[in-house]
Amino acid sequence: MALKSTIFKANLQIADIDHGYYADHALTLARHPSETDERMMVRLAALALQAHELQDTCQGDGTLAFGAGLSDPEDPDVSLTDFTGRKRLWIEVGQPEDKPLTKACSKSDAVIVYCFHHAAEVWWKGIENKLTRLDKLQVWRLPADAAQQLATLAERSMQLQATVQEGGLTLSSTLGSVHVEPLRWK
Repeated sequence: MALKSTIFKANLQIADIDHGYYADHALTLARHPSETDERMMVRLAALALQAHELQDTCQGDGTLAFGAGLSDPEDPDVSLTDFTGRKRLWIEVGQPEDKPLTKACSKSDAVIVYCFHHAAEVWWKGIENKLTRLDKLQVWRLPADAAQQLATLAERSMQLQATVQEGGLTLSSTLGSVHVEPLRWK
């Protein structure tokens, strides 16, 4: 029998001071059996970092949602879709291959990768030249230690506060607080 995804609920309060975006999001995350808490929380952090695009790109008339994640490699980890059904933002976490990223760039207005694993530098050195022609693509590095600390905030039912200021993200709950400073590689 196949293992089922574990469902997590998160009430996320976002205060994005950099972009003037303040909103509450009631989210449901389905964690695939092979997905770690670390990866799931990086997906949530990526959503928090890009939530302002809901207002900036879609003027509030769109859907910011988690995709099927590891269950469907053709689906983004997080996406922003406008009211016409057009994918405005496609977000991947981890270390994807170049062909799926190229395909994502043809399906969306913008693609962002948040890599976080300790081997991300090796991945980047191997793939960087293959991605130079993708103008729609941004690649961000989350420090591995900060990504591991995000996993300590994971609970089946989460009350989280996200503050984005000066490019950094602070994610807090009753379990503690984690500060993440993303570094742009592309």
